[in-house]
Amino acid sequence: MAYDEGQAQILRDALAETDGIIEKKMFGGLCFMLNGNMLCGAHKGGAMFRVGKANEAEALAVEGVSPLAFTGKKMGGMLEVDEALLVDDLRRGQVMALAMDFVAALPAK
Repeated sequence: MAYDEGQAQILRDALAETDGIIEKKMFGGLCFMLNGNMLCGAHKGGAMFRVGKANEAEALAVEGVSPLAFTGKKMGGMLEVDEALLVDDLRRGQVMALAMDFVAALPAK
């Protein structure tokens, strides 16, 4: 699975002021890691965010968010976002805040 560089740049720009972010190619896409933990990523057709199970329901209420199921099986706490959400600063910001809330609380790797 390839990723769209334009989508990756949107995430890169959104995270530019965040300390502890590194980029890592994974699963055919580009993941953004916060202190060594997966935060979000770009892949073919959209992006994904790791919000954790506790934030999942709130994130799913945002238009353009759906459960992530790369292999056909839902991955708890991981969510897919469509391209329209990715370019919408407000909605992307809502989902990013939920992902940051979850991932920032994890121990650094």
